[in-house]
Amino acid sequence: MTATRAGLFAYLDDLGIRHSTMEHREVFTVKEGADIKANLPGGHSKNLFLKDKKGAFFLISALGSTQIRLNQLHKTLGCARLSFGRAEIMEAMLGVTPGSVTAFALINDQPPQISFILDQALIAHDIVNFHPLKNNATTAISSADLIRFAKATGHTPTVLDFDAPGL
Repeated sequence: MTATRAGLFAYLDDLGIRHSTMEHREVFTVKEGADIKANLPGGHSKNLFLKDKKGAFFLISALGSTQIRLNQLHKTLGCARLSFGRAEIMEAMLGVTPGSVTAFALINDQPPQISFILDQALIAHDIVNFHPLKNNATTAISSADLIRFAKATGHTPTVLDFDAPGL
């Protein structure tokens, strides 16, 4: 069953993870939400749902300004070439729609089938910001708690430095 925002918050509470949420208009791109982010401290995420040519799935959570070279990333991950996952598959696996992709959606990937990739530049921030399963709000948690949340859902993150040569 797909988690609701209330269910996500209850899960965070059960893990002892402090969180705060700000409601706002729907935001579909990093650029669209620039004015909202200006008023929220911490690292702001962009999230990509990807599939490789062999059928493996990946969720990348990166700092909004990070450049991700999809045509090179498969070499680092040791997988087949990557492309964006279809919306209907994303909704079935993560329970979110385009524009609402978020690390918090890992709560819905049960049993875990998606590899979680975290940007080193994002978790370098003490506070990180994600949509709480829908793109009309932003929830802030500590970067350490994001990793704890991911592990609790069965997704040990792979941390990558997207600024490294060859990435």
